[in-house]
Amino acid sequence: MFVDALLALAGSITGNTVTGANVFTAGTTIVSGSFAGGNVIDLASGGIPSGQVRDIGEGSDFDLLRVEVTTAFVGGTTAQFNIVASDDAANTVNVTVLGTTGAIPVASLTAGARFVAQLNPRLASKGQRYIGLQVANVGTFTAGAIHADIGAEIQDGQKFYPNGFGLL
Repeated sequence: MFVDALLALAGSITGNTVTGANVFTAGTTIVSGSFAGGNVIDLASGGIPSGQVRDIGEGSDFDLLRVEVTTAFVGGTTAQFNIVASDDAANTVNVTVLGTTGAIPVASLTAGARFVAQLNPRLASKGQRYIGLQVANVGTFTAGAIHADIGAEIQDGQKFYPNGFGLL
């Protein structure tokens, strides 16, 4: 599985060590530009031509939001992880949800749990400049940390197939 530090939205990876970002709150929605360990991706920096905004959901191999719980969530009811696009680095102006995991009950937010959301293209649009992570918490959480990034594939070591069969 490929991991690109420039596509991290929450937490970090150094060598084989995954460090999560605390995203637990009391019944509110937070965005990756507002919490420690959060990152916002500026799609207009670099590139050719410089400053051109891109729609990464269309024609991109990197079209998955990958979330891994590094510290179990405690308290609260549900958390929902959204990949969002916006017009500002704080992810607060003209926010558009590009993909979502849907509401996940606290019982499923255990350490090591992984979730994925597909980044959808913005049809009839040039896209927006900033990409970030939005975490919608319902209830009062007292703990919970994640690592989240954008990637091309997922790794699910829970599926095993018998010899002689393959995926098409």
